[in-house]
Amino acid sequence: MRTALVRRTVLTASAVSLALLATACGTDKDGKADDKPTIGAPAPSTAPAVKGKTDAELTALLITQAEAPGFLLQPEAAAKLADVDKASVTTDKPECKVLVQSQALQKVGAPTGVARTALGAKPKEAGPNASAEEKAEAIKNAIGTTVTMVGLTSYDDKGAQEVLASVKAAGQACAGGFSSTSQGETTKYESVQRGTGAPVTSGEEAVSLVLTADLEDGDKATILLTVLRTGSTVATFSSISLLGTAESPVTLVADQSKKLG
Repeated sequence: MRTALVRRTVLTASAVSLALLATACGTDKDGKADDKPTIGAPAPSTAPAVKGKTDAELTALLITQAEAPGFLLQPEAAAKLADVDKASVTTDKPECKVLVQSQALQKVGAPTGVARTALGAKPKEAGPNASAEEKAEAIKNAIGTTVTMVGLTSYDDKGAQEVLASVKAAGQACAGGFSSTSQGETTKYESVQRGTGAPVTSGEEAVSLVLTADLEDGDKATILLTVLRTGSTVATFSSISLLGTAESPVTLVADQSKKLG
């Protein structure tokens, strides 16, 4: 079975893919919140040496449509990400929980601010004189386009560094797989591997991972997870394709990182 968080990721990808169909065809233009932070909690009695950004400040730093010409921003899918923190999650290996939280863009630790959005790689349009076969291929490509959810979180003190450290550690500790449970449903992750593409050079530090999860009826989901840090802000990119393997959103990661400074 797939957990609520994995299902939410797949449903977000579905919503974006369906929204891209019009472009491809050339037509006219859920639970109780987990309140217990495990990392990144600020010291209760001292002012932070480094102060994290607010929701409003992070929203202003999110990549926009004009800044991502190769992608299509999906406001409706992005709006649904606001509810992601309502689903609690547990893992059989505690150190792996941060991977599930990150792939779903849940809050990790105690961030001072959060901002999220969702984009789909712009599919190739079928021309006005396209054949039925060409239109069918365009529809297939739109459904299988890579959908990337982007999340920005900021932290006081060394909270951002601690998040990156926990993701990096989980990438090693959870390599052999793990299970997660959310809202009574369990998902088995077969493996966690290092990203196979070019190393991510954006940000002050970064890690790229590939999570393979079992779904119903023998289907599998491959989720590309890139997490990077710039100062007190963590940028998370969770990419998935409904058909086959997602393509790494290299330009999106670079452009978002550049906007962070």
